[in-house]
Amino acid sequence: MPAENAVEEALMRSIRIPPRPSLLVDLQRELAKADPSPRNMARIIGNDVGMSGALLKLANSPFFGAARKAKSVEQAINFLGVDMCASTLTGLLARRAVDGQGADLSAFWEISMRRAQALMFTSRKLRIAPADIAHTFGLFCDIGVPLLMDRFADYAATYDDACDEPVRRFTEIEDERYSTNHAAIGCLLARNWGLSPDVSWAILLHHDYRVLDDPATDDAVRSLVALTLLAEKGIARFFGRTLSHEWEKGGALACQHLGLTEDEAADLLDELNEAFHNER
Repeated sequence: MPAENAVEEALMRSIRIPPRPSLLVDLQRELAKADPSPRNMARIIGNDVGMSGALLKLANSPFFGAARKAKSVEQAINFLGVDMCASTLTGLLARRAVDGQGADLSAFWEISMRRAQALMFTSRKLRIAPADIAHTFGLFCDIGVPLLMDRFADYAATYDDACDEPVRRFTEIEDERYSTNHAAIGCLLARNWGLSPDVSWAILLHHDYRVLDDPATDDAVRSLVALTLLAEKGIARFFGRTLSHEWEKGGALACQHLGLTEDEAADLLDELNEAFHNER
């Protein structure tokens, strides 16, 4: 057992986990205050065109549903709230930290963005998790994928094999080949970056649907895992895929945990699909 642990620790050290960006440290320092200031946050963000644009886009998105349009970074922060603002910016910083490793990750980031939107949408509809926590989890739950892609030349093939696996857990395929998996790596990054413990645990467990029926697992974590299964189903539909293996593996347990009948889940997915198509 000690030898196995040593091998695992060596492997983890060999995978490049991006350090927490200084801009995120500044934002988290402001958020830790008793009364975080949108003006101070706007000052931290304001010199970064990419950050400012992403924040304004979310504030004016149909997924946020604001009746008014934000015209400045400070307005966007006030519309979104400081926690949702922090979630958006943390996701953008993650993209910057991971991009530039040679692989084309545009499809990966598109799915991550859609997942975050879906989790924010469904969490609000069901009033089952804070929208900013759901959004952050959506952005980060697969962040280990590009890190493993950078570490292992054959990881893309492994990822495809795991996506096509109808019965076994996604992470089992990765564990067999690399003695680690994208959920474990993503959890490590989330902890290193100071994200919510609920987010970190949900990242670690998001392919282990047994937790949905396990009262020993924190309810907030189980809710995030259940919501991401709804998101997976909704994303598959949006991109024209009729089959979702992950939904087949865990969809019934997710609906049970969320208190949804089959018809109610179908209606919610219809609403999500409409929101995806209404986005500009």
